[in-house]
Amino acid sequence: MTEEENIALARKGRMVALVIAGTMLLWIAVQWIAPQFGLPGRYALLFDFAALGALIWAMVNIYQMRKARAASRNE
Repeated sequence: MTEEENIALARKGRMVALVIAGTMLLWIAVQWIAPQFGLPGRYALLFDFAALGALIWAMVNIYQMRKARAASRNE
């Protein structure tokens, strides 16, 4: 694997980590803030689905990164 590919994978890994951490922080905040403002449960559920989508996106990217690293080891 070239140095450029390593840098690209490191960037992608940092982005995935930020998405996971940011999603969880926002999800926790919404779970706390929504009842404080008296928002209906459907808004919390909407954000639950958005968080689930972000975490699925992160898992797909982690899988792609693992495949790329495995392919570079086999070369």
